[in-house]
Amino acid sequence: MGIKMLLTLAGGLGLFLYGMKAMADGLGGISGHKLKNLLSKLTTNRIMGVLVGTFVSAIIQSSSATTVMVVGFVNAGIMDLYQAAGVIMGANIGTTITAQLIAFKLSNIAPIAIFIGIGLIILSDSLVVQRTGKIIAGFGLLFLGLDLMSEAMRPLSFNTTFQSFLIKFRNPIWGLLAGTIMTAIIQSSSASVGILQALAMQNVIGFEGVIYILFGQNIGTCITAYLAGIGANVAAKRAAIIHLIFNILGTALFIFLIMLGLPYVKIVEALTPGDVVRQIANGHTFFNVLNTILLFPMVETLVNISRELVPGKEDDFESEPYLHLDKYIQAYIGYS
Repeated sequence: MGIKMLLTLAGGLGLFLYGMKAMADGLGGISGHKLKNLLSKLTTNRIMGVLVGTFVSAIIQSSSATTVMVVGFVNAGIMDLYQAAGVIMGANIGTTITAQLIAFKLSNIAPIAIFIGIGLIILSDSLVVQRTGKIIAGFGLLFLGLDLMSEAMRPLSFNTTFQSFLIKFRNPIWGLLAGTIMTAIIQSSSASVGILQALAMQNVIGFEGVIYILFGQNIGTCITAYLAGIGANVAAKRAAIIHLIFNILGTALFIFLIMLGLPYVKIVEALTPGDVVRQIANGHTFFNVLNTILLFPMVETLVNISRELVPGKEDDFESEPYLHLDKYIQAYIGYS
């Protein structure tokens, strides 16, 4: 890779991440309190917790942000670990919406979205309109960044050395390490999946070559919740650990099933033949949906494992938990 390619790729990634943040900030500003109330009040039933976690993450486009909120709820004594586990599972599903949006290949309308969004921000005095503009502009920036990353990677489609290097990631260990490290550094599974989709747009990779990277990305995204758990109480630390255990167990189970002969790659490829970008999006979504279905009956086991890994007594409910919660979440997400 040349210096120009790396700089263009970095710039595209920066725009992509900023676009995601702008969308999350806009949506969070409009519905932040409502989403937090939804999480805290509608998660007494575990199945409802999964649905709410899916919905909230789809809205704010970040499983990390949702999981940080969950850690905050547990830390404040508003949610128990059983409720938290359901929401965390749903959050993993909801975050795949970004990859699905990318697969629609809407880069052509990105400049229009940016123009409209910036216009709403500049010309309106209404806070709601400004936040709506931020959502629209963020949407455009996300696709502009993706297009820039894709263009930066165009020379790689002719680079036999790089393509030979990618073959290594068909090995489960190398693929998992690459996906985990990439996502842990970026702290966004949506962005790391977006990078794979940008490569796919240039016909550099196929779905079979990135399946284990996708699995690793689900593990790497746990770093944000883990960091949020530092300094929190015992229960909150356990909530962050549940997120990690859930993704590790799900990944191990899928790899085991694939090695036994599960034709996961062929099934995903058969649904949208020739469209690797959509295959990556579907592979990411199906993994998280099936992972939730398979491990949902094991919620109690996940909670018990977290208690073994994080020993100690859980705190009693704090006074004024919502006040504490607002400060906690604002420190990590940027809205309350």
